Amino acid sequence: MESDIVVAIGPQSSGIAHVISHVVNELHVPLLSFGATDPTLAYLQFPYFLRTTHSDYFQMYAIADVLDYYGWREIIAIFVDDDYGRNGISVLGDALAKKRAKISYKASFSPEDPESKINDLLVEVNLMESRVFVVHVNPDTGLNIFSVAQRLNMMSGGYVWIATDWLPSYLDSREAVDPSTMNLLQGVVALRRYTPDTNLKKRFISRWKNLKDKGSTGSGGFNSYALYAYDSVWLAAHALEVFLGEGGNLSFSNDPKLRDTNGTTLHLSSLRVFNGGQQLLQTLLRMNFSGLSGQIQFNQQRDLIHPAFDVLNIGGTGTHRIGYWSNYSHLSIVPPESLYTKPPNISSSSQHFYGVKWPGETSKVPRGWVFPNNGQPLRIAVPNRVGYKEFVSKDNSPQGVKGYCIDVFEAAINLLPYAVPHTYMLFGDGKRNPNYDEIVSQVAQNVSNLAGIA
Repeated sequence: MESDIVVAIGPQSSGIAHVISHVVNELHVPLLSFGATDPTLAYLQFPYFLRTTHSDYFQMYAIADVLDYYGWREIIAIFVDDDYGRNGISVLGDALAKKRAKISYKASFSPEDPESKINDLLVEVNLMESRVFVVHVNPDTGLNIFSVAQRLNMMSGGYVWIATDWLPSYLDSREAVDPSTMNLLQGVVALRRYTPDTNLKKRFISRWKNLKDKGSTGSGGFNSYALYAYDSVWLAAHALEVFLGEGGNLSFSNDPKLRDTNGTTLHLSSLRVFNGGQQLLQTLLRMNFSGLSGQIQFNQQRDLIHPAFDVLNIGGTGTHRIGYWSNYSHLSIVPPESLYTKPPNISSSSQHFYGVKWPGETSKVPRGWVFPNNGQPLRIAVPNRVGYKEFVSKDNSPQGVKGYCIDVFEAAINLLPYAVPHTYMLFGDGKRNPNYDEIVSQVAQNVSNLAGIA
């Protein structure tokens, strides 16, 4: 940054992008970030920040639609405790609230935490009711979660694991994924930033493979962020060409506010302000061309148009696509670009996915919850009345009550496809009728964890 610069590209880390955005604001240098997905990185606070990928705002709304599609109302969020993790999960909470769903528990951990800390975290959430986990972490720590989960038998039937795009990005960036790694991920559903299969993209992939075969590139594959990075370079080049063609001047000036202080190793006084920064920024915002990742064009909120995601299911030795999500028509088995020419349709009848192989090698959609291992049984208040004992009365049997109402309730419980632990609590001494208003009040106020009256 001590050199005279007119545009910066990167970084991929949201945390670093927060820091650099403050610097480029002072220097009037546009920052094109192809990997900083934190939704709070907004132009209102950072006017020279320009995201050349899609914000996690859209990804979290996509996850909310997926959860709503399968009817899950409570989830547990597992996330890395930094700007990227916290802010993404915050948006997910807002998105779920609009679906009348919620995050029942937020389980965060630090990137430096040892595997034992992750083990303790998963043991804790495994005692809870929800069996739907959304994992929003960094690639360097994410696999540890699934490794520990497998040891705890949490990758078996009845569990649901949904990973944000960090997981497909990790898998796509490797030439071949180790089979032991794939075994950890069986049944996981994950989102990946969607890039259309255009001829431009296919020709680039072909050239890349030829270069790799000749040894001109490193080993491994490339993920969607690589495509956004490539397009970011071309965006800068196109914009600079237009900027210079329209008479833009590459001149710089000193800022008296940038002064070195005693003991600092930063050479702030050597930083200079780009005089044409605002003009170049406006030029970038009106660029419109087809890139490897799709259409490079910004809307009024400075977001790339047409945010979309692949929805993937990991099984066997690879992944397969079960559908798409787009901000235009939400869930679909049709590629998003095929829908842009039609009126948007987000009705429930238009939302579709292909079948999924869930953890435990089952195609049946998991219920998504269990009675928590540390939970209390359902407690039913029973009035111990003087009369009408054929309907309900005290009994010496293990459940402590009997009668017609009890028989009907037990029959209904037995029809459920899952167990409901419950106990009966008698109110009254059997010599005089108890006060019903008092019992109803205690149920309403959840006194003694009462759930209802028999």
